[in-house]
Amino acid sequence: MESKELTIVIVTFKSDKKIFSCLNSIPSDVSTIVVENSDKKEFKTNIEEKYQNTKCILTGENIGYAAANNIGLKKVDTKYALVLNPDTVLDKDAIKNFFSSVEVNKDFWLIGPMNDQDIKRGFQGKEVNEVNDLKGFAIFFNMIKFHNKFFDENFFLYFEEIDLCKNVKNNGGKIYLDKKIIIRHEGSSSVEKNNKQELEKNRNWHWMWSTYYFQKKHKGVFSAFLIIVPKLISSIIKIIFYSLIFNKNKREIYFFRLNGIYNSIIGKKSWYRPSLD
Repeated sequence: MESKELTIVIVTFKSDKKIFSCLNSIPSDVSTIVVENSDKKEFKTNIEEKYQNTKCILTGENIGYAAANNIGLKKVDTKYALVLNPDTVLDKDAIKNFFSSVEVNKDFWLIGPMNDQDIKRGFQGKEVNEVNDLKGFAIFFNMIKFHNKFFDENFFLYFEEIDLCKNVKNNGGKIYLDKKIIIRHEGSSSVEKNNKQELEKNRNWHWMWSTYYFQKKHKGVFSAFLIIVPKLISSIIKIIFYSLIFNKNKREIYFFRLNGIYNSIIGKKSWYRPSLD
């Protein structure tokens, strides 16, 4: 059966309330690997007891989205893999339509689905379009094309899927967006939002770190610096401004933006981890 040629990989981190809708939408004959970025044994037990087609791997600590996906992808022994965010839900025909797409686009490296936001906006173009990059919430992999090399693990969060797509295109690979494959995505909701300020600090730090690292990797140090300097100056100005009006939360967020930029420029790894306990 076609479903035996596909494995789904889902990276989670404190996604207990989101993951079940996702897993419930996956056909029971499709092998699934959940990689949980913690040591939550209870989470692993609950997942594996409830879903017979699912294996849960605990990383022991939060190692980031790229590294955790690589752990899952390296366990895949099927021809194809689907990397999913935990806050996604598969349309009932998503898997069937993927295999229909494969029959037509046998040369693919990556295939991306439509989501409900694309549908509402009325995505233009042919049913299947060759594209330069995909949104990271759901990506189908043609495993034979990758030789066990997937995401750049220097990215902890953000830009890892853009970097992946750029590497594919640089190697002459084909990336498609197929309008028939529909996977719904809530967006920015994989982690429970019990600590909005901590999530904002984390988002700003890593967005800035990854922005500079990505630009340096693909355009060189000089171009990356030109791109990041306006953001650096803006962060300094806003730190001063919010300090003057005693807005501690905003000042803290822009300090974390600045800190992410600084750490990336001086070549430090993406070390910051959010406190979400």
